Amino acid sequence: MPVDTRCASDFFARDALAVARALIGARLGLGGVGGIIVETEAYRPDDPASHSFRGRTPRNAPMFGAPGDAYVYRSYGLHWCLNAVCLPGSAVLIRAIQPQSGIGKMRERRGTDNDRLLCSGPGKLCQALGVDASHNGLSLTAPPFEFTHSDADAAAILVGRRIGLTKGVEAEWRFGLAGSAYLSRRF
Repeated sequence: MPVDTRCASDFFARDALAVARALIGARLGLGGVGGIIVETEAYRPDDPASHSFRGRTPRNAPMFGAPGDAYVYRSYGLHWCLNAVCLPGSAVLIRAIQPQSGIGKMRERRGTDNDRLLCSGPGKLCQALGVDASHNGLSLTAPPFEFTHSDADAAAILVGRRIGLTKGVEAEWRFGLAGSAYLSRRF
């Protein structure tokens, strides 16, 4: 069941680091396909690795939209990536989820029966959920998305450096669910 808009606004209208940590354990779905968020990365406007670092552009405009909106972009022209907008110019990349619903559809979209490989990376996650450019700017808390936040145990959350960056690599802004077999990469 989606959270109401007021709660969603409060949940997402915070610093990206706080939201990235709080998203661990939340449930995210799209059209009945989804699961538990197990890995995220935070991006702030003053972060050289952030798409908003040089200011607002047509491509990154959703990062300056309403808290809780989706910012969807292509990575290296190959894979879609899904982000949750936080404060203006900041977002959280959803890196991995643990599949829970619509697993048959995920397997079909991904072409694999290995559940661990269905959503263990931002591109895989978007392919499995069916996320594409048409979802850019939509609210993660309203259909076709489904979002329910949880109060995950802070002790069960791992913290480390972000993956695949050339700038801002020292920032420990990657968060993951301890013990999860569905992470994109070990911490």
